[in-house]
Amino acid sequence: MKLKLKNVFLAYFLVSIAGLLYALVQLGQPCDCLPPLRAAAEQLRQKDLRISQLQAELRRPPPAPAQPPEPEALPTIYVVTPTYARLVQKAELVRLSQTLSLVPRLHWLLVEDAEGPTPLVSGLLAASGLLFTHLVVLTPKAQRLREGEPGWVHPRGVEQRNKALDWLRGRGGAVGGEKDPPPPGTQGVVYFADDDNTYSRELFEEMRWTRGVSVWPVGLVGGLRFEGPQVQDGRVVGFHTAWEPNRPFPVDMAGFAVALPLLLAKPNAQFDSTAPRGHLESSILSHLVDPKDLEPRAANCTRVREWRLGTSSPCIEPGQPCLGWSRRTDGLKREGS
Repeated sequence: MKLKLKNVFLAYFLVSIAGLLYALVQLGQPCDCLPPLRAAAEQLRQKDLRISQLQAELRRPPPAPAQPPEPEALPTIYVVTPTYARLVQKAELVRLSQTLSLVPRLHWLLVEDAEGPTPLVSGLLAASGLLFTHLVVLTPKAQRLREGEPGWVHPRGVEQRNKALDWLRGRGGAVGGEKDPPPPGTQGVVYFADDDNTYSRELFEEMRWTRGVSVWPVGLVGGLRFEGPQVQDGRVVGFHTAWEPNRPFPVDMAGFAVALPLLLAKPNAQFDSTAPRGHLESSILSHLVDPKDLEPRAANCTRVREWRLGTSSPCIEPGQPCLGWSRRTDGLKREGS
């Protein structure tokens, strides 16, 4: 056993001596290890530089958040609303005015179906805080609903919407609020918003940058959950509607907006009171745009931003059947619901 350990120790000693001698010999030989060392040193230097840059960025104060455009730089939205006297008129106008007050750079054109301005509407406009123009025009007797006629026999709000168009075109007629029409070159968009609908704020911001005629879906209309354009590759290729899909423009009044410069450039574009049922929108849009050039909004018409709800008149006589109210030739006419 002693002999074997001695042999192992001797072999280890000889190998160590040989390695030491080899190392001593190599000390005097030229070495090509300098380039790898330089490359490693450069990598360390680059990492140190990147660390210094990151530390400087962390010490730098965060940038200020992007500021929205000043209201004066935004195109103006002209909202045209026909209205008439009824039990729920004030409730619906208050609701609509509250929505409009959330939208910057908006001008409300409220048009009464009456012989003259009423204290209710005048007071509501004055208290709204909105930039407004108060207009009045009475629907001709021949276009009013007769006793027993359904509401679709005559298009409603035609004279009132056309009165607003006349004011925008510089033909005057304002009885309150801002009386001067927009000056030449004004950038804006015109939207026809009935007082019995519900609107989201997003809708107005999407229509603001309309170049020609923009469109979007409308909820709870025409017997459907929604009605509106069908879009493919960013272009309108059809319409989802249940009522006369072959109309030139099968859209709801609340489903489109028109650029103000386009409307002013087409002085003959207005609503036709003799248009067949469901063709009132087409009567003006046919003068303004080709269906293929419509501008889809609301995420390519996949989102509903506006709903046709209407407000039911309340029951005001306890113990009696609920009674609705509708517009007749003599003002307000009560009828069974």
